[in-house]
Amino acid sequence: MDNESPIHSLKRDGTAIAYRRSAGGGPGLVFLGGFRSDMTGIKATSLERWARDQGRAFIRFDYQGHGASGGEWADGSIGRWRDDALAVLDQLTEGPQVLVGSSMGGWIALLAALARPDRVAGLLGIAPAPDFTERMIRPRLSPREIDALAREGRFIAPSAYDPEGYPITRHLLEEARDHLLLPGPIPLHCPVRLLHGQRDADIPWRTSLDLAEALSADDVRITLVKDGDHRLSRPQDIALMLQLAESLV
Repeated sequence: MDNESPIHSLKRDGTAIAYRRSAGGGPGLVFLGGFRSDMTGIKATSLERWARDQGRAFIRFDYQGHGASGGEWADGSIGRWRDDALAVLDQLTEGPQVLVGSSMGGWIALLAALARPDRVAGLLGIAPAPDFTERMIRPRLSPREIDALAREGRFIAPSAYDPEGYPITRHLLEEARDHLLLPGPIPLHCPVRLLHGQRDADIPWRTSLDLAEALSADDVRITLVKDGDHRLSRPQDIALMLQLAESLV
Protein backbone atom coordinates (compact mmCIF):
# COMPACT_ATOMS: atom_id res chain seq x y z
CA MET A 1 0.00 0.00 0.00
CA ASP A 2 1.11 3.58 -0.58
CA ASN A 3 3.01 5.20 2.29
CA GLU A 4 3.01 1.93 4.19
CA SER A 5 3.73 2.33 7.88
CA PRO A 6 7.23 1.14 8.88
CA ILE A 7 7.82 -2.14 10.69
CA HIS A 8 8.66 -1.84 14.37
CA SER A 9 8.97 -4.50 17.03
CA LEU A 10 8.34 -4.99 20.71
CA LYS A 11 9.95 -7.64 22.86
CA ARG A 12 8.00 -10.26 24.75
CA ASP A 13 9.95 -12.88 26.67
CA GLY A 14 12.99 -11.98 24.58
CA THR A 15 11.23 -12.50 21.24
CA ALA A 16 10.51 -9.69 18.78
CA ILE A 17 6.89 -9.15 17.78
CA ALA A 18 6.76 -7.21 14.52
CA TYR A 19 4.04 -4.61 14.00
CA ARG A 20 2.97 -1.69 11.85
CA ARG A 21 1.08 1.20 13.44
CA SER A 22 -0.75 4.25 12.12
CA ALA A 23 -1.59 7.16 14.41
CA GLY A 24 -5.12 8.48 14.78
CA GLY A 25 -8.08 8.97 17.05
CA GLY A 26 -10.12 6.43 18.93
CA PRO A 27 -11.52 3.99 19.21
CA GLY A 28 -8.58 2.44 17.44
CA LEU A 29 -8.50 -0.84 15.54
CA VAL A 30 -6.23 -3.84 16.05
CA PHE A 31 -6.04 -6.50 13.33
CA LEU A 32 -5.33 -10.08 14.41
CA GLY A 33 -4.33 -12.43 11.62
CA GLY A 34 -5.04 -16.09 11.07
CA PHE A 35 -3.21 -19.38 11.48
CA ARG A 36 0.03 -19.32 9.44
CA SER A 37 -0.95 -15.91 8.08
CA ASP A 38 0.76 -12.56 8.55
CA MET A 39 0.05 -8.84 8.64
CA THR A 40 0.67 -8.25 4.92
CA GLY A 41 -2.64 -9.71 3.70
CA ILE A 42 -5.26 -7.71 1.83
CA LYS A 43 -7.71 -7.59 4.76
CA ALA A 44 -5.11 -6.09 7.10
CA THR A 45 -3.79 -3.57 4.57
CA SER A 46 -7.26 -2.57 3.36
CA LEU A 47 -8.38 -1.99 6.93
CA GLU A 48 -5.31 0.13 7.62
CA ARG A 49 -5.93 2.25 4.52
CA TRP A 50 -9.55 2.76 5.56
CA ALA A 51 -8.55 3.61 9.15
CA ARG A 52 -6.10 6.23 7.90
CA ASP A 53 -8.78 7.80 5.72
CA GLN A 54 -11.04 7.91 8.79
CA GLY A 55 -8.30 9.37 11.00
CA ARG A 56 -8.41 6.35 13.32
CA ALA A 57 -5.52 4.66 15.06
CA PHE A 58 -4.67 1.26 13.63
CA ILE A 59 -2.20 -1.54 14.34
CA ARG A 60 -1.44 -4.88 12.70
CA PHE A 61 1.16 -7.37 13.91
CA ASP A 62 2.57 -10.87 13.50
CA TYR A 63 2.36 -13.47 16.25
CA GLN A 64 5.54 -15.24 17.27
CA GLY A 65 6.55 -17.72 14.60
CA HIS A 66 4.58 -15.81 11.95
CA GLY A 67 5.65 -13.34 9.27
CA ALA A 68 8.29 -10.84 10.33
CA SER A 69 8.21 -11.75 14.04
CA GLY A 70 10.78 -13.87 15.81
CA GLY A 71 10.25 -17.23 17.41
CA GLU A 72 9.82 -20.75 16.07
CA TRP A 73 6.57 -21.96 14.59
CA ALA A 74 6.88 -25.27 16.44
CA ASP A 75 6.88 -23.44 19.79
CA GLY A 76 3.60 -21.69 19.04
CA SER A 77 0.34 -22.18 20.88
CA ILE A 78 -3.01 -20.49 21.29
CA GLY A 79 -2.01 -19.19 24.71
CA ARG A 80 1.30 -17.82 23.44
CA TRP A 81 -0.38 -16.03 20.53
CA ARG A 82 -3.07 -14.66 22.84
CA ASP A 83 -0.32 -13.25 25.03
CA ASP A 84 1.30 -11.66 21.97
CA ALA A 85 -2.02 -9.94 21.25
CA LEU A 86 -2.28 -8.77 24.85
CA ALA A 87 1.25 -7.35 24.72
CA VAL A 88 0.29 -5.35 21.62
CA LEU A 89 -2.95 -4.18 23.23
CA ASP A 90 -1.29 -3.24 26.54
CA GLN A 91 1.90 -1.64 25.23
CA LEU A 92 0.99 -0.15 21.87
CA THR A 93 -2.59 1.11 22.17
CA GLU A 94 -4.46 3.60 24.31
CA GLY A 95 -8.12 3.74 25.17
CA PRO A 96 -10.87 1.55 23.76
CA GLN A 97 -10.06 -0.63 20.77
CA VAL A 98 -12.04 -2.59 18.19
CA LEU A 99 -10.45 -6.00 17.64
CA VAL A 100 -10.71 -7.37 14.11
CA GLY A 101 -9.83 -11.07 13.99
CA SER A 102 -9.53 -13.17 10.84
CA SER A 103 -9.98 -16.95 11.15
CA MET A 104 -7.81 -18.00 14.12
CA GLY A 105 -7.49 -14.29 14.85
CA GLY A 106 -11.18 -14.36 15.76
CA TRP A 107 -10.41 -16.89 18.51
CA ILE A 108 -7.42 -14.86 19.69
CA ALA A 109 -9.52 -11.67 19.67
CA LEU A 110 -12.17 -13.34 21.85
CA LEU A 111 -9.54 -14.50 24.34
CA ALA A 112 -7.93 -11.05 24.42
CA ALA A 113 -11.32 -9.40 24.96
CA LEU A 114 -12.05 -11.76 27.84
CA ALA A 115 -8.70 -10.83 29.40
CA ARG A 116 -9.16 -7.06 28.85
CA PRO A 117 -12.91 -6.39 28.69
CA ASP A 118 -12.46 -2.76 29.72
CA ARG A 119 -10.20 -2.12 26.71
CA VAL A 120 -12.40 -3.62 23.99
CA ALA A 121 -15.12 -1.44 22.44
CA GLY A 122 -16.18 -4.01 19.87
CA LEU A 123 -15.16 -7.16 18.07
CA LEU A 124 -15.31 -8.11 14.38
CA GLY A 125 -14.74 -11.74 13.45
CA ILE A 126 -14.04 -12.59 9.80
CA ALA A 127 -14.61 -16.33 9.30
CA PRO A 128 -13.88 -16.67 13.03
CA ALA A 129 -12.39 -19.98 14.10
CA PRO A 130 -12.79 -20.48 17.86
CA ASP A 131 -11.75 -23.95 19.01
CA PHE A 132 -10.60 -24.93 15.50
CA THR A 133 -7.95 -27.26 16.92
CA GLU A 134 -10.65 -29.34 18.60
CA ARG A 135 -13.52 -28.87 16.14
CA MET A 136 -11.66 -28.99 12.81
CA ILE A 137 -8.21 -30.54 13.22
CA ARG A 138 -8.73 -33.41 15.66
CA PRO A 139 -11.79 -34.95 13.96
CA ARG A 140 -9.93 -35.03 10.63
CA LEU A 141 -6.76 -36.72 11.88
CA SER A 142 -5.82 -39.84 9.93
CA PRO A 143 -4.40 -42.93 11.66
CA ARG A 144 -0.99 -42.00 10.22
CA GLU A 145 -1.20 -38.49 11.70
CA ILE A 146 -2.34 -39.79 15.06
CA ASP A 147 0.63 -42.16 15.08
CA ALA A 148 3.04 -39.35 14.12
CA LEU A 149 1.73 -37.16 16.95
CA ALA A 150 2.25 -40.00 19.43
CA ARG A 151 5.74 -40.93 18.20
CA GLU A 152 7.22 -37.65 16.99
CA GLY A 153 5.01 -34.99 18.59
CA ARG A 154 4.03 -33.53 15.20
CA PHE A 155 2.83 -34.24 11.68
CA ILE A 156 2.89 -32.28 8.43
CA ALA A 157 -0.56 -31.05 7.46
CA PRO A 158 -1.34 -30.44 3.77
CA SER A 159 -2.39 -26.89 2.93
CA ALA A 160 -4.13 -25.24 0.01
CA TYR A 161 -2.04 -22.14 0.81
CA ASP A 162 1.41 -23.77 1.20
CA PRO A 163 2.60 -26.58 -1.12
CA GLU A 164 5.04 -27.82 1.52
CA GLY A 165 2.36 -28.07 4.18
CA TYR A 166 3.11 -27.15 7.78
CA PRO A 167 3.71 -28.93 11.08
CA ILE A 168 0.92 -29.44 13.59
CA THR A 169 2.37 -30.20 17.00
CA ARG A 170 1.02 -32.19 19.89
CA HIS A 171 1.80 -29.18 22.10
CA LEU A 172 -0.44 -26.93 19.98
CA LEU A 173 -3.39 -29.33 20.17
CA GLU A 174 -3.05 -30.10 23.85
CA GLU A 175 -2.40 -26.53 25.03
CA ALA A 176 -5.37 -25.27 23.01
CA ARG A 177 -7.70 -27.25 25.25
CA ASP A 178 -7.01 -24.71 27.98
CA HIS A 179 -8.60 -22.00 25.82
CA LEU A 180 -11.74 -23.60 24.38
CA LEU A 181 -14.77 -21.29 24.31
CA LEU A 182 -17.64 -23.28 22.85
CA PRO A 183 -20.40 -24.08 23.59
CA GLY A 184 -20.05 -21.18 26.01
CA PRO A 185 -21.22 -19.12 27.67
CA ILE A 186 -18.69 -16.48 26.63
CA PRO A 187 -19.09 -13.55 29.07
CA LEU A 188 -18.44 -10.69 26.66
CA HIS A 189 -20.85 -7.76 26.46
CA CYS A 190 -19.32 -5.54 23.77
CA PRO A 191 -20.93 -5.30 20.31
CA VAL A 192 -19.85 -8.16 18.02
CA ARG A 193 -20.07 -8.48 14.24
CA LEU A 194 -19.39 -11.78 12.47
CA LEU A 195 -18.74 -12.15 8.74
CA HIS A 196 -18.67 -15.65 7.23
CA GLY A 197 -18.76 -17.21 3.78
CA GLN A 198 -21.14 -20.11 3.22
CA ARG A 199 -18.62 -21.78 0.90
CA ASP A 200 -15.94 -21.76 3.58
CA ALA A 201 -14.23 -25.14 3.28
CA ASP A 202 -11.95 -24.55 6.28
CA ILE A 203 -14.24 -23.21 9.02
CA PRO A 204 -17.93 -24.07 8.53
CA TRP A 205 -20.14 -20.99 8.56
CA ARG A 206 -22.30 -22.50 11.29
CA THR A 207 -19.34 -21.85 13.60
CA SER A 208 -20.44 -18.21 13.59
CA LEU A 209 -23.96 -19.28 14.60
CA ASP A 210 -22.53 -21.29 17.48
CA LEU A 211 -20.40 -18.34 18.51
CA ALA A 212 -23.31 -15.89 18.39
CA GLU A 213 -25.36 -18.21 20.59
CA ALA A 214 -22.52 -18.58 23.10
CA LEU A 215 -21.83 -14.85 23.51
CA SER A 216 -23.48 -13.09 26.42
CA ALA A 217 -23.70 -9.83 24.45
CA ASP A 218 -27.08 -8.85 23.00
CA ASP A 219 -25.63 -6.72 20.19
CA VAL A 220 -24.39 -9.58 18.00
CA ARG A 221 -25.00 -9.66 14.26
CA ILE A 222 -23.98 -12.19 11.63
CA THR A 223 -23.46 -11.40 7.94
CA LEU A 224 -23.37 -14.46 5.67
CA VAL A 225 -21.92 -14.34 2.17
CA LYS A 226 -23.52 -17.17 0.18
CA ASP A 227 -20.71 -17.44 -2.39
CA GLY A 228 -17.91 -16.44 -0.01
CA ASP A 229 -14.96 -18.73 0.77
CA HIS A 230 -12.69 -18.76 3.81
CA ARG A 231 -10.43 -15.96 2.65
CA LEU A 232 -13.20 -13.40 2.03
CA SER A 233 -10.68 -11.29 0.15
CA ARG A 234 -12.63 -10.27 -2.96
CA PRO A 235 -13.43 -6.56 -3.37
CA GLN A 236 -17.04 -7.11 -2.33
CA ASP A 237 -15.91 -9.05 0.76
CA ILE A 238 -13.48 -6.31 1.76
CA ALA A 239 -16.25 -3.73 1.32
CA LEU A 240 -18.47 -5.72 3.70
CA MET A 241 -15.65 -5.96 6.23
CA LEU A 242 -15.17 -2.19 6.15
CA GLN A 243 -18.89 -1.56 6.55
CA LEU A 244 -18.96 -3.77 9.63
CA ALA A 245 -15.85 -2.11 11.06
CA GLU A 246 -17.50 1.28 10.57
CA SER A 247 -20.58 0.10 12.44
CA LEU A 248 -18.39 -0.70 15.45
CA VAL A 249 -16.30 2.47 15.59
